[in-house]
Amino acid sequence: MINNETEIVTTDTDTESDDAEFQDLCEQLVRTATSPLDRAAVRALVEERTILKATAVRYALIVDTDHGPTAHFEGLSGRQYTLGLDEGQRSFLGLVLSMVGIGLTTIAAVQDLDERRLPIILRAFLRLAGNDTIAVGTRM
Repeated sequence: MINNETEIVTTDTDTESDDAEFQDLCEQLVRTATSPLDRAAVRALVEERTILKATAVRYALIVDTDHGPTAHFEGLSGRQYTLGLDEGQRSFLGLVLSMVGIGLTTIAAVQDLDERRLPIILRAFLRLAGNDTIAVGTRM
């Protein structure tokens, strides 16, 4: 029994460590985004989380530079269907890529977004527009 408890604690510690590393990576990607378009796109992916957690996405998106890991969206071009993402994730990623001028995703792709992803992409659109006065949330 002690071994099982030890394994659980180790797993929890590993999970916490992985979460901290992931958070550090997210902060680095936002910090190294070079344009407002890239910054809005990176922030949307960071907020959505599940897409960036996919190893294939990180491998295609992130390049090492002198300033550390940086999002290079061109690496994702044409690869949405080979990354192992579900339909909602692919639609979200397509919209994010369209924000940086990659791909041909139409705005109608918002139909495929769930209640969690839709506000994220709406906030990203507002960032692109430079608007910080419109609130995105549940209407009363």
